Amino acid sequence: MQCLFMHKNVAVLKMELDQSTGTISGIGEIYAPEHLPVGVVADKGVPDRASLNGWWTTRAIPASRSGLRDALEIMGIPSPQILLAKCYGLSLSDQYWICPENSELKWKDINFFENPFSEDVGNILFGNVPDSAAFSLFSPDNTSDGWLRKKWKIIDNKRCLIKGGSGATQQEPYNEVLASAIMRRLGILHIPYTLTMQDEYPYCVCEDFITPETELVSAWHIAQTQKKQNHISPYRHYLSCCETLGIQDVRDSLDRMLAVDYMIVNEDRHYNNFGAVRNADTLEWIGAAPLFDCGTSMWLSQPPSMIRPAAKLPSKPFKTDHEEQIKLINSFEWLDISALRGIDEEFREILHGSVFIDEMRRDTLCYGLRKRVEMLELHIRGRQAPMKEPLPRKRYKNEQER
Repeated sequence: MQCLFMHKNVAVLKMELDQSTGTISGIGEIYAPEHLPVGVVADKGVPDRASLNGWWTTRAIPASRSGLRDALEIMGIPSPQILLAKCYGLSLSDQYWICPENSELKWKDINFFENPFSEDVGNILFGNVPDSAAFSLFSPDNTSDGWLRKKWKIIDNKRCLIKGGSGATQQEPYNEVLASAIMRRLGILHIPYTLTMQDEYPYCVCEDFITPETELVSAWHIAQTQKKQNHISPYRHYLSCCETLGIQDVRDSLDRMLAVDYMIVNEDRHYNNFGAVRNADTLEWIGAAPLFDCGTSMWLSQPPSMIRPAAKLPSKPFKTDHEEQIKLINSFEWLDISALRGIDEEFREILHGSVFIDEMRRDTLCYGLRKRVEMLELHIRGRQAPMKEPLPRKRYKNEQER
């Protein structure tokens, strides 16, 4: 299929899409190389086909998505890449799309920010098969990432993402709400999450923070704008890429992200769940993206007996354990530790009512959170940074055993 690769109303290049695989099989004339996606390798404005194809195919739902195989079978679609073309590659994270050759489609008439979309794909991914076989595949769910079940829904005219949990504890939605509470208390720019229940299962809901004028660029794509030298750390490399691009205040944003991830024991802060926002029209950088996607945290896969706050704990993206990664923080002067007084009890209220998390797990998680905050406080004191009033001490049941 011959088509134009578009950035809103700007034709970037001509390309050929293989309809049997959903991959880019050829690149034709280049019209606006400055509008190529960030991180796509280009030589004198001509993009490398493999690089552009990698960007395009990873736009599809990942194969690890819960329920994807069954959903594709129901929809009669052989792969997520084929599903991607059914919505012209449109997303609620950026403004890129494909326009079939000789088509009169306009971005203003089909983009998901300003136009209605089908919820059929999202419902099928959630296991709710429509009664009629005549369902629509025109959905932003075709371009959603991550492995947890999720779907986009228009709520009160706002584009909202609904995301579920996993395993026996279904804990991820509660962790998202906890992270929101911590960042709200500390005045950190973030995306607020709220809880909702569907069929007795917990889900978290957040509003899309991208608009028709902006787009999210992942840290992964930002990091591809320069070749990393072996002697440069991943952290320094990312900062260098941001500085070269002209993205402001990245280090301050990373300070806040790493501090929050330390407290909630985030195990999965990968390069695709943080980044920066830019203006899609002018290509000017607005700044670091608000913090989001903190669900894979708080020992979600560990039984209570294995929740040990002081143990060596895995981390991403810059170091493999949190005790090393926290050392990357440049300054703690922004952090008022007293603002976190009672955060463990707020977490207890968040967890209250869950049929998947019993009292022992709740008590252990709240204790673990409190200890992580105290450990962060000790770390800050060890750096001899000015501190506000410390947290009051509280004992938990069987604390001596921990």
